[in-house]
Amino acid sequence: MTLSLVTFGCRLNIAESETIRREAIAAGLDDAIVVNTCAVTSEAVAQARQSIRKLRRDHPNRRIIVTGCAAQTDAKMFAAMPEVDRVLGNDDKMQSEAWRTARDAFEVQPFGIASEQKIAVADIMAVREMSPHLVEGFAGGLPRAFVQVQNGCDHRCTFCIIPFGRGNSRSVPMGAVVEQVRALVEAGHAEIVLTGVDLTSYGADLPGVPKLGALTRQILKHVPELRRLRISSLDAVEVDADLFDVIASEERLMPHLHLSLQAGDDLILKRMKRRHARADAIAFCDQIRRLRPDIAFGADIIAGFPTETEEMFARSLELVEECGLTFLHVFPYSKRPGTPAAKMPQVDGRTVKDRARRLRAAGEAALRRRLASEHGAVRQVLIESGTQGRTEHFLPVAIADGVPGSVRAITITGDDGMRLSA
Repeated sequence: MTLSLVTFGCRLNIAESETIRREAIAAGLDDAIVVNTCAVTSEAVAQARQSIRKLRRDHPNRRIIVTGCAAQTDAKMFAAMPEVDRVLGNDDKMQSEAWRTARDAFEVQPFGIASEQKIAVADIMAVREMSPHLVEGFAGGLPRAFVQVQNGCDHRCTFCIIPFGRGNSRSVPMGAVVEQVRALVEAGHAEIVLTGVDLTSYGADLPGVPKLGALTRQILKHVPELRRLRISSLDAVEVDADLFDVIASEERLMPHLHLSLQAGDDLILKRMKRRHARADAIAFCDQIRRLRPDIAFGADIIAGFPTETEEMFARSLELVEECGLTFLHVFPYSKRPGTPAAKMPQVDGRTVKDRARRLRAAGEAALRRRLASEHGAVRQVLIESGTQGRTEHFLPVAIADGVPGSVRAITITGDDGMRLSA
């Protein structure tokens, strides 16, 4: 029997799950099931709870350990579940000692102990530094590897509970990041994705206050064997001059950026406590497109934020065209207890769902237009499996055969509205 890992949520959780796998196995918890949760929406928490119940039905004799953002923000709720044997906090899950302590507890504890005895969750706000965790490879031979360079967030958007699950912003020193990237490239990963909660705040807590642009330069300079570097979600107002220059000049930095936009109406952005205006988002996309004309943009947009009128929502819908977005992550607004937005006048649930549907439809139309524009182009495609790869712009390509992990020049011949064909 081997350790089972169920990971919900963001790329950061995916990256951290590899450290969890290593530490849990090293502690002797080879037969445990670890659920790494997400707290970004109430639906994400509900999915985790549903999964835990099913795991217990399917595996009545295995220990179930719950960790991640939802475990951090609502440890007592998970501990009260009879299916759960241990609840680990978001910082605790990265520490060897926490896994050894869990192992020792399981040796003397029966199933079904009192809920308060299950909890091992430290105060996340007291965490001030990030300890580098060297990961030598990703399970399953994934061609794309994720490197955690930052964690936590110092901002307090009114809808967001994540700072209370992740703590304040803290960064991994540049040397440790370069070492991690080099190790993963040597293990055979052709593409590296830099991940974090608030990636563009990278370095503010480090000596010399390096920024994300400097980090990307160091990676590309000191790991020349790296074929593709990709950046995950960005806050446009924090992008530094070095990063603009790297985007413009470095072909190995992929022409695909995912933006944390959230809304297209200025009043809603203000009520969200975002730090940009609608015009800032449009100007940023225009500037990047001048530097890298083939860039593909993705974005997070929330539908039905409290007080949002139809006119306000229309401005978010129009942002898809005005920013030239290709990929949309649409979130129906989810009321999170303890956040300021939860106390604001709420939009009717049916209206929220309808606006989310309309945003997704706009995103699907934008993707179809981008796919159609690729016909006849020659793209460097990272092969993810025997049937699919991704272009530099993160567009999916259906292929007849391929060696996972390789990068091939492929001529695009058409599309089916969802994927390119070659």
